[in-house]
Amino acid sequence: MIKILGISAFYHDSAAAIVVDGKIIAAAQEERFTRKKHDSGYPFNAIEFVLNFANIKLSEIDSIVFYEKPFLKFERLLETYVAMAPRGFAQFSKAMPSWLREKLFQKKMLLNLLKQHDKTFNNSKKIFFSEHHLSHAASAYFPSPFDEAVILTADGVGEWATTTVAIGNGSNLQIKKEIHFPHSLGLLYSAFTYYTGFKVNSGEYKLMGLAPYGEPKYAEKIEKNLIHIKEDGSFRLNQDFFNYTTGLTMTNEKFHNLFGQKPRDSKKDKITQFHMDIASSIQKVTEDIMVKICKSLREEFNISNLCLAGGVALNCVANGKILKEKIFDNIWIQPAAGDAGGSLGAALSYWFLELNNKRNNSKIDDMNGSYLGPSFSNEQIEKILIECGAKFDRLEDDLLIEKTASDLSNSHAIGWFQGRMEFGPRALGGRSIIGDPRSPDMQKNLNLKVKYRESFRPFAPSVLREDVGEWFELNDDSPYMLIVSDIKNEKKNEMTEKEKKLFGIDKLNIKRSDIPAVTHVDYSARIQTVHKETNEKYYKLIKKFKEKTNCPVIVNTSFNVRGEPIVNTPQDAFNCFMGTELDNLVIGNFYLEKKKQDQSLKKKYQEKFELD
Repeated sequence: MIKILGISAFYHDSAAAIVVDGKIIAAAQEERFTRKKHDSGYPFNAIEFVLNFANIKLSEIDSIVFYEKPFLKFERLLETYVAMAPRGFAQFSKAMPSWLREKLFQKKMLLNLLKQHDKTFNNSKKIFFSEHHLSHAASAYFPSPFDEAVILTADGVGEWATTTVAIGNGSNLQIKKEIHFPHSLGLLYSAFTYYTGFKVNSGEYKLMGLAPYGEPKYAEKIEKNLIHIKEDGSFRLNQDFFNYTTGLTMTNEKFHNLFGQKPRDSKKDKITQFHMDIASSIQKVTEDIMVKICKSLREEFNISNLCLAGGVALNCVANGKILKEKIFDNIWIQPAAGDAGGSLGAALSYWFLELNNKRNNSKIDDMNGSYLGPSFSNEQIEKILIECGAKFDRLEDDLLIEKTASDLSNSHAIGWFQGRMEFGPRALGGRSIIGDPRSPDMQKNLNLKVKYRESFRPFAPSVLREDVGEWFELNDDSPYMLIVSDIKNEKKNEMTEKEKKLFGIDKLNIKRSDIPAVTHVDYSARIQTVHKETNEKYYKLIKKFKEKTNCPVIVNTSFNVRGEPIVNTPQDAFNCFMGTELDNLVIGNFYLEKKKQDQSLKKKYQEKFELD
């Protein structure tokens, strides 16, 4: 048995994963344990979890693989500073001390940190380093159901690469092309995230959610001034407008003058139509580039399957466009597409590419539905609930599902905590808040009373796989909520001319379909198809809801409040339940009603986490 530990850390979204004889056993992000969103520190708790879950001591691990190469990254930083000097000295002097103190000597630093898990571990020869985008590509291809695929990775930046194209064939994977820093689609999108007043590296999905409220009025201006796009979709950014190579901000005065406004201050400035149009414009440019790249890759390599990873692969609207254009026959996207998934990719790349092992891929992927995190037995849950002072009933599965489906049909907002926690940024029916999609008030209520976040943010539908084609313009698997598609025409309510003229956010209150809580203002939805094979309990719940309502769709959003990582333990779930206006909590086989709880346990929960 060959046991490999993969680690990603020290940038954002630290994580750990364990692969045994090529099989993915466990993976988790550090943020879920520390309760610090996008935690970038050494993933001590995540490593502890994966080791314990696999029942392996660290000294029994054969290889430990870090997801990128620090020396190459250091080379890029140095070369960038030298090329831009004397500009960028502030950023240079801020970054250098930690590099010279620890990051350059990462092997030694990692060895010392790893000893915390096992005092007998003292073998630095077991520590290896993968390349950042190779880790992404491996995480996308090796768990996929394909024997052959084009693999496209795109993010902010790894060591030098920001976008790569690789070909996967059997057990082999080779990177064929790269675009290098400072030319980056991820950083371009992040510049607009910063400009519209959201937090870089965490607010990009807000920009995507805001885009449908606007018109892409500035797309041409972006393409004319900020980015030069070639026929094959490759691109170069005009550095005159950006500050990320030399300064401590993303954009500069020239950028602000081009669009006629300063960056939005999220503490003082409201979101206006201008910001919606800016969001719409950069979203369109991103989609156009991704589609262009994909068309050129299909033509060049004539391979029918596409795998995606890297932060840009979390742009599910762009993914939906690639699918809709039918460029490739099949698309598979790594659910932990960001840096967290690099831990898994690092371990898999070592198993296949360094140890030359053969790949036996299955008809479905090898991610186990992305349910790769911790789980809790009913005995553990009961003990924790008693310690929390909770009032609960223990119900058999059938009654639990019957009661929950009935509550959903009565427009209750429910915390649903079952089985293993998801790996990646999406809740997929393991740690979810669920609701009735037919309710016209559900989206607004969940945003304002439960999630404590911006009212414009859309929610995703979880739909039975066999029913997806009846409700959405999609008839493919989308188990990881990474593809956006339109609602079927017959389920839509067309807007009147008067409604179409409403100001962005005012469009939110119009009932646009039979399932308004999951229908975005442009009639789109970010779809999760639910499969009996990977999450039977969640599947049965939606099936029961369908029996009661004739609707095979429920609202699914992550079980957390704004600024908080997704809940990990029963205690996290109970705290969130008592700190929000959730009506019920269903955790393992335990059923809790808010009105029966000790009211003194209520918390001012929305103040606990720093807003993202």
